[in-house]
Amino acid sequence: MCYTQGSCEGKRTKTRTIGIVGPTAIGKTAVGVELATKLGNTEIVSVDSMQVYRRMDIGTAKPTPAERTAVPFHLIDIVEPDYDFTLAEYQRLANEAACQIVAAGNTAILVGGTGLYFRAITTRLDIPETEPDPAFREAWYELARTEGAERVRKHLIEIDEPAANKIHPNDVRRMVRAIEVFEKTGTPLSEWHRANREAQENDEPAGDFYCLNCERNELYRTIERRVDLMVQSGFIDEVAALREMGYGPELKPMQALGYRQINEYLDGKLSRDDAIEATKAETRQFARRQLVWFRADKRLNWLETDGQTVTQLAERILASINKNKSIN
Repeated sequence: MCYTQGSCEGKRTKTRTIGIVGPTAIGKTAVGVELATKLGNTEIVSVDSMQVYRRMDIGTAKPTPAERTAVPFHLIDIVEPDYDFTLAEYQRLANEAACQIVAAGNTAILVGGTGLYFRAITTRLDIPETEPDPAFREAWYELARTEGAERVRKHLIEIDEPAANKIHPNDVRRMVRAIEVFEKTGTPLSEWHRANREAQENDEPAGDFYCLNCERNELYRTIERRVDLMVQSGFIDEVAALREMGYGPELKPMQALGYRQINEYLDGKLSRDDAIEATKAETRQFARRQLVWFRADKRLNWLETDGQTVTQLAERILASINKNKSIN
């Protein structure tokens, strides 16, 4: 189910959608495009926290021009790299896109690997819609720089101890976000999370959500090949060009996986080879975290990709969807 709101006459309603998620580099986009062409009258909503940024193409593995010509994509290239894009904004825009797709008589396929984004559009996930306050955040960041992260954590414990216990003591950005939510809404972030968990326990299972998976060592080899291909395709030049346009390494997207390592290479902190190897290692770790997240989602149907072509995987998903339709 996709919980659409906003453009649907201001009401929150359920719309049945298809979801294809999984770890990075496993081939979600290719399978999504293949399935979309088989279904017809289908559009894809990206479920990726990095593909929203313009000019960050190679490092985010955006769909190719051919893929974007074959199927309409939504939530790609919508903000500049220096824009503070939030989960709440993603939820609103993705819900609106899904609603518009369905209103046009088409089917929406959610494709991507950002688990929290997938949750935001497929469950009753209420997100505190507080406008980003750069001055508020910078004041707390400066406090962390001058007095240490523990000073920020101490304040968070005073206002929202459960949230403080779940956030790593060195993760200043998330701690500041939790403080900001409380200051702007009057409700602790942990209370928002508790209410969401209770709401999600009552969600109906959706049979059209699929998670791609494969043998772990094969996934790691695929990740390493992808990173090598990204570098060969001009990833380093992409990061350098972003810096020349004024998008510095301190920006949140420029600290993302791969971009941070290339920035460190450009700043002389890492050698080229070390930056590439560090990107591979962190991407493997990221894939493991994605799998842990998706295994906790009991709504997902798992599909093993080992020995399967993109066409075969799409056909299996299509057969499953048709079977679910006959049952329902």
